[in-house]
Amino acid sequence: MALPANAQILVGVMSGTSLDGISAAVAAFSDDASGRPRASLLHYTQRDYTPEERARLAAAMHEGSAREYCRLSADLGVWLGEAAATAMQGAGVAPADVRAIASHGQTLWHEPGHSTWQLGDAARIAECTGCAVVSDFRTRDMAVGGQGAPLVPMADVMLFAHDHEWRALQNIGGIGNVTMVPPASSASDVRVRAFDTGPGVVIMNGVMQRLFNRPFDQDGAIGASGRVLETVVRTLLDLPYLQEAPPKSTGRELFTPAFIDDVIAQCTAAGGSPADVVATATAYTAATIADQYMRFLSEHPHDVVVSGGGAHNPFLVRCLEGAFAWHGERFARPVPHVRLFDDLFFDAEAKEAVAFALLGYLHLTGRPGNVPSATGARAPRVLGALTPVALSEKS
Repeated sequence: MALPANAQILVGVMSGTSLDGISAAVAAFSDDASGRPRASLLHYTQRDYTPEERARLAAAMHEGSAREYCRLSADLGVWLGEAAATAMQGAGVAPADVRAIASHGQTLWHEPGHSTWQLGDAARIAECTGCAVVSDFRTRDMAVGGQGAPLVPMADVMLFAHDHEWRALQNIGGIGNVTMVPPASSASDVRVRAFDTGPGVVIMNGVMQRLFNRPFDQDGAIGASGRVLETVVRTLLDLPYLQEAPPKSTGRELFTPAFIDDVIAQCTAAGGSPADVVATATAYTAATIADQYMRFLSEHPHDVVVSGGGAHNPFLVRCLEGAFAWHGERFARPVPHVRLFDDLFFDAEAKEAVAFALLGYLHLTGRPGNVPSATGARAPRVLGALTPVALSEKS
């Protein structure tokens, strides 16, 4: 692939709320004639967590000691560095070719309105890779009154907008989040709407682990075999978070093991089988997304572009199409086309890692990485902190 002469290569690495593993994407960035960044994905890889690693991360979100938090952050830094190095090798780029690693790390705690904490020692990443590291992206937005999330909207606006229509970019990772993006051809001062829609696969995966001892519902097969318990879905839509107006963000602090146990209990009380519980959790995830669009998006998207782990669940995608159709009939609104990110751009699994690579690029070029209308920040800010490469390793 021929890259622009002014292209800068960055590696984005992150670990999401689903705790599947570490995503690492090597991407080349350059500015077009208008100063708008453009990205080319060079390579993507996923480093799956071992059961022991996943268990340590999950346990740390609910209990732990200062010693374990410290050790886990150091170990995670090594894991992130290994994933970045593997991605660089796959792309055929040397450390000297890479401007920086942009690491989101793993969120251990996120309390909107107060503070946030991502693990993953940046110094370890730098030593593993021989590259500079930009990390700690959320804290600066929170320091200026933002929620520290969502941060992917900057990539949605800069890289993935429709040429002429409003577009919703819906990520369904552990948590669901949407960015409502104006047409790329529109005026730059149009406000972007972005927020966490509620659960992504976190409840679905939790139910699968409890009832089937599997990490997720492969291809949505179990959910598709079950029966959706509509009364349970309607009850769960009364969740207070869903009533709150954006800007807002959420995480595993809300969708805890106790929350998942309650979903299972409600389904069981309604006469549901284990497969029915999975079907209901899946339908609930889709219903929360459609519900939030109807409540809080003033513009109606021409299409909804779905990414994240949930995009690989055909049953969830069908539930989402059905939820939009139901709301469209009820409120006489246009029904958006549901499309997969993979079909329009590149492997959707790489999207969030590319988004954080973009934030690293914006940091290095001195440009804001937050979207205040999405996070609630009082002003745009350059995000992240720089850990430089060792002087002996780059001239």
